[in-house]
Amino acid sequence: MPRARINGIELYYEVHGAGEPLLLIAGLGFGVWSWFRQIPDLSQHFRIVAFDNRGAGLSEKPDCEYTIGMMAEDAVELLRALGVARAHVLGHSMGGYIAQEVALRHPDVVSTLILVSTSFGGKNAVLMSPETAMQMRSELEAEDREAALRRGLPLRFSNRFLAEHPEIVEEFLARRKAHLPPAYAWQRQFAACLTFETESRLSSLTVPTLIVTGSDDPIVPSENSLRLARVIPNARLVLFPEARHLVFIERAEEFNRLVIEFAKGGER
Repeated sequence: MPRARINGIELYYEVHGAGEPLLLIAGLGFGVWSWFRQIPDLSQHFRIVAFDNRGAGLSEKPDCEYTIGMMAEDAVELLRALGVARAHVLGHSMGGYIAQEVALRHPDVVSTLILVSTSFGGKNAVLMSPETAMQMRSELEAEDREAALRRGLPLRFSNRFLAEHPEIVEEFLARRKAHLPPAYAWQRQFAACLTFETESRLSSLTVPTLIVTGSDDPIVPSENSLRLARVIPNARLVLFPEARHLVFIERAEEFNRLVIEFAKGGER
């Protein structure tokens, strides 16, 4: 299994396909495994670089303070270690936080920026409800983790998707159960999210930016994407009706097509 020593820790990564590089940055507690509906399609068009953030998956999980800036530097250093000078950068949720920091700190590295189900953080972000936060925490702390994970499915997928695509839902659950981070590592990532804020800096972005959200996302409410689109110059916003937090899994075919067209310049 490929690993690279980055900023003092071992990061797990995978590379698939050929062409222009596309970096996939996963959300809180997620990793390479979560892109199972993207990598087969997108690797036909791009050289996919996917990795597990520090604290998740098969990467090291140091029990120390994490910041979004730190994880952004991990991502950039991984690209450098792989000989990638410039890439399309796609981040989901916390991965969207990381992607914003990559673009702000290293604009020369980013060809296009794709922000999915994310926000700019800080005092003007629209937060999840306390009930949603409790459910997310219970998925790591409950005695019956599988039952807790199943209770959390409606946060991530619409009722229609849950009813019509049980096989995809079960694959998601199996992958997630196999890669659950220890509670301390999840909490380290979560704490990093709480201190993140980019709103005041985003007007300086010049990279072509696509913002994608599900209209019914209870984890990062879709209003956050509308607010992002108002502050990032010339950003394009795409909202998928009814979809929830894992819009890239729920609406994978349309999502993948959108990413391909945007990154290749057809939809800018």
